[in-house]
Amino acid sequence: MFRKKNTMAIDVSRLAGLLAHDTCVRGDVIFAGGLRIDGRVDGNVLGKPDDRGLLVLSEKGVIVGTVKTHDALINGRIEGDLEVDHFLELQVGARVTGNITYRTMKLDCGATVDGKLVRMGDEPAAAAAGADAESKVLSFAKAP
Repeated sequence: MFRKKNTMAIDVSRLAGLLAHDTCVRGDVIFAGGLRIDGRVDGNVLGKPDDRGLLVLSEKGVIVGTVKTHDALINGRIEGDLEVDHFLELQVGARVTGNITYRTMKLDCGATVDGKLVRMGDEPAAAAAGADAESKVLSFAKAP
């Protein structure tokens, strides 16, 4: 009678790198596979193109720059635009100041976004043809 929900999950066994909580990087970080950030990055964080990279940003993690990756699990703070090609999970502690481009997203109660949410279409040709992008844009702003 009751069916188990078919929910997407991120395979955290892909994590191969760690930026510890007491570490600060100034400059761009390019990674393959998986990367967990508990520290701070003042620069862009980019998954290698054509790699199914996973970024995990812990509740202590901070990124000031653009983020582009295949999958992302965010529980920290991002000050910049976020682009996730496959699956994005914004957990309760996530704080994003910037626009988010995503294909599939899970947004937990308590996460905040100060920017636009733009859903990627399944077919890039539809976006290039000028498909009704206005219906796919949501804007969240801080209350005055």
